[in-house]
Amino acid sequence: MINTKEKFPFWITGIEDCYKMLADVKKGEVKTLGYSAGGREIKYVTYGEKQDYNRKANYSSACGAHDPSCYADREGKRPTLMLIGATHGQETEGVAGIMNLISLIETGKDLRGQEVPDVMNSFNACGCRLVIIPIYNIDGRARCVPDSMIDELPEGLRHHGQGNWKDGTLCGWPGCKKIHPIKEAAGFLGAYFNDDGVNLMHDNFFAPMAKETVALMKLCDDEAPNCVIGLHGGSNSTNELLQPDYVPKYINRELFALASEVAANQTALGLKTKVNPIPEAEKKTPPSFNLTTALHHVCGAVSSTYESNEGLVDKNAFTAEEILLHHYCLFKGMFEHKW
Repeated sequence: MINTKEKFPFWITGIEDCYKMLADVKKGEVKTLGYSAGGREIKYVTYGEKQDYNRKANYSSACGAHDPSCYADREGKRPTLMLIGATHGQETEGVAGIMNLISLIETGKDLRGQEVPDVMNSFNACGCRLVIIPIYNIDGRARCVPDSMIDELPEGLRHHGQGNWKDGTLCGWPGCKKIHPIKEAAGFLGAYFNDDGVNLMHDNFFAPMAKETVALMKLCDDEAPNCVIGLHGGSNSTNELLQPDYVPKYINRELFALASEVAANQTALGLKTKVNPIPEAEKKTPPSFNLTTALHHVCGAVSSTYESNEGLVDKNAFTAEEILLHHYCLFKGMFEHKW
């Protein structure tokens, strides 16, 4: 296990360091989303004016009326974009990307001390309302000692992420989802979970178990974002925007367009990339209805999970700098997309 922050000073992912940076925010507004199962404050920051979408109905009712504009009339309005970091506490790649983005917006330079004109020019031209939750699962992040999974073995990722059963064996993925909440069955509670053992990606969204879920759903409904991206880590996957199930086809077409634009940004920098196809209509739909899908159904957003490479000691490992650049390409794509 390396100290990523010590080796790469731009890798800011710890709660104390992140919240210290948020205390210095001047151009945005820092607010409290709510409190975690463990009583920790979850903060978020907004940039840009909140849009008035002339709300007449909730999203479900507006869709039932065959007119989503009754929920959010976006015609002529600036887009609202949302980023969510660390839904799983050991997946810190998105947190590092977010904190560098905040530094860029606040100071004109990222945490490497470098200007990134492509990202900032796109952000300024977009004029969006930007809503950022740097650390959503703050309980899990507090429980995870490493500041990244870079140079960790895959077994280390499983220990820190999904935890161990009472007999000391790794819970692993997807086996860690067989018992939920997992708290009483775990010998070591991994950073996937809040302090009650709830995996926030798989809460009961129709009767939420977690206060964090209730707070996030309320925020999404209040902001009615055009796009919500949850920033995750996917072992040593090539970075990709996942296509959600249980959403209208036009949402996945829009996501495919965004993913293609992000991939073009990454290719231009010589980075590896991947674009997932739009799911086939006849494809067998999995039973899982997760957070990414639920967020669409509460606010109508183009919602996706961004799976980042985590730099493990394994094949296809990305460097810390490559991981950061990949996130910049994502942010640029979001800012430039025609919402």
